[in-house]
Amino acid sequence: MVLSESETLAMARRSRELKALGKDIISLSIGEPDYDTPQFVKDAAKLAIDENFTHYTPVAGFAELRQAVSTKFKRDNGLNYTPEQIVVSTGAKQSIANAILSLVDPGDEVLLPAPYWVSYIEMIRLAGGIPVVIYSGIEHDFKITPEQLAPHITPKTRMMIFSSPCNPTGSVYSHDELKAMAQFFQHYPDIYIISDEIYEHIRFEGKHTSIASFPEIYDRTITVNGLSKSFAMTGWRLGYIGAPKWIADACDKFQGQITSGTCSVTQRAAIAALEADPEVIGEMVKGFHHRRDLMYGLLKEIKDLQVNLPEGAFYFFPNVSAFLGKMGAGQLIQTPQELTMYLLNEFQLATVGGEAFGCNDSIRLSYAVSEVQIIESVKRLKAGLESLV
Repeated sequence: MVLSESETLAMARRSRELKALGKDIISLSIGEPDYDTPQFVKDAAKLAIDENFTHYTPVAGFAELRQAVSTKFKRDNGLNYTPEQIVVSTGAKQSIANAILSLVDPGDEVLLPAPYWVSYIEMIRLAGGIPVVIYSGIEHDFKITPEQLAPHITPKTRMMIFSSPCNPTGSVYSHDELKAMAQFFQHYPDIYIISDEIYEHIRFEGKHTSIASFPEIYDRTITVNGLSKSFAMTGWRLGYIGAPKWIADACDKFQGQITSGTCSVTQRAAIAALEADPEVIGEMVKGFHHRRDLMYGLLKEIKDLQVNLPEGAFYFFPNVSAFLGKMGAGQLIQTPQELTMYLLNEFQLATVGGEAFGCNDSIRLSYAVSEVQIIESVKRLKAGLESLV
């Protein structure tokens, strides 16, 4: 099979190339906090180096780290995962890939609510699975219901993958919405669920709910999380799962043949982050909340742009269908991808086309940038859209 390049990483690469040529590019394309890793986490890493934590680690992670993850799951999510049910990986991306490749066989069908994170569909295909895309639009805050899932269940259905808070939409499933989902899957005991909760702490209304907290599907849920977003540790590369022990064992075995354990120093730093009160990142979350409100107000001023108010993460996913089929700079703009290239080349604004997320009428905007850049980027977006005729 042929794997596609991640469109978010591709756009980030194009942006860097244009910046290197002296272009004044504002990039809203990458999902990375623009905050620095907290100092106490960096101090823990420095101490780890001084204490010579520089050797191979257990594949699934240091015992102290797996205990810290177990304690975090109980503290923050009400989930009882023993350390033996934890596998630490080189980023949540690897955690998800491990689970998919351990559970999905060629020909298995995987339910994929859309919009979805770009890498899910390629991971499914890599395992030989068949993605079954189920789309929900902006009018429903991009969230699916059990009623939408039901027609897509077949004897070949093996898994569902979703994220909440969601990348690319920022949508968050409520407790009651997840309860309804859990009750639905209770009737399908052969279907597993991967719940990607990497943006857990970046939400602006209510309390986070993990779908594994509903006992009827706890034994069939793989809960994925990590530190890249909540602790601004993207470059450190650490993610983890909590799962039924037999699934954790399978992921441990798979990882042992591919990468072994993740960086020893990162693991020691992660213990400090996981043991900390989540309130230590409160100022960062407040900052994202303020930026969300700022960008929302500005986007609402653009005529014919459909936008909703996301409850988490740091993205908007506006519907741009009113601008497709128009001309700009002598070319016909027919798709979100073509629109993003037009905005990049003509207005020096980097965004990501919705096709990469399973959506043909939207683009993704990240507001993990400064307020000054938010104001300027929306100004460029408005000018670019209004230039189309």
